[in-house]
Amino acid sequence: MDAMVSVKDGEVWAHDSGEPDAGGPDSGGLPLVLLHPGVGDSRVWDPVLPHLTERHRVIRYDARGYGRSPAPTAPYSLVEDLIAVLDHFGAARAVLAGSSMGGATAISLALRDPARVAALALVVPGVTGAEDLVSREFTAEVGKLAEAGDVDGIVALVMRTSAAAGTGADLEVEAHVRSVIPAWFAVHPYHVPDPPAFDRLGELDVPCVLVLGERDQPEVVRTNEAMARRIPGCRLVRLAHSDHFPTVREPSAVAEAVLEAHAAAGGPAGQR
Repeated sequence: MDAMVSVKDGEVWAHDSGEPDAGGPDSGGLPLVLLHPGVGDSRVWDPVLPHLTERHRVIRYDARGYGRSPAPTAPYSLVEDLIAVLDHFGAARAVLAGSSMGGATAISLALRDPARVAALALVVPGVTGAEDLVSREFTAEVGKLAEAGDVDGIVALVMRTSAAAGTGADLEVEAHVRSVIPAWFAVHPYHVPDPPAFDRLGELDVPCVLVLGERDQPEVVRTNEAMARRIPGCRLVRLAHSDHFPTVREPSAVAEAVLEAHAAAGGPAGQR
């Protein structure tokens, strides 16, 4: 079921798969919420979805300006928008699976309102407050290309740095990247970063699986390793053939990690 969800001073597109048709021990229960990265909209989860909706209710949405969601017109917070989506679908508590930007949002909610998060599946996650997550050279180059309005240059830079595992034309990943460049420009004046979370990762008290792409940017790999060490009980999964797009490169492995986190949500740690 598609829906336009009201958020503060705006709306976002969302989809709720509903409960699985087949019954069984894995069906129903806690909903699974998918949060997309900044290098793609919710469609980056398409290769993973069939593995998840067989067993669980899955909710996903496009952040403001991405995919089917209108661009923002007023200041907004990603974590507050996530709360609005959960409230719209009556999800008092959920398992969050977040990729990159979406991972940062999932962590922010788990720290802000722990009762709402049953488990975390973090896929090449970002995190607020991590100074070394993105290299200064990359940020400076994106800034120069953006100032020049060089969309092709930005796409080429992201493909070179974040999509190193690709071969040949790599048209699928390039399409994801190209589709979100307008969102980067649209949200920049309005996005209000959520509070720093990197130094608070030790406060997390939910089951957590962190998926790392070994062919991602070195800064992301090092930060993800540090995050896994800081999060109590976090299991680190290394994907040798993935860069910053594991949902495209190795969807089955990502699905396994997400399902592992969901299964752990029913254990002692997930019930706290």
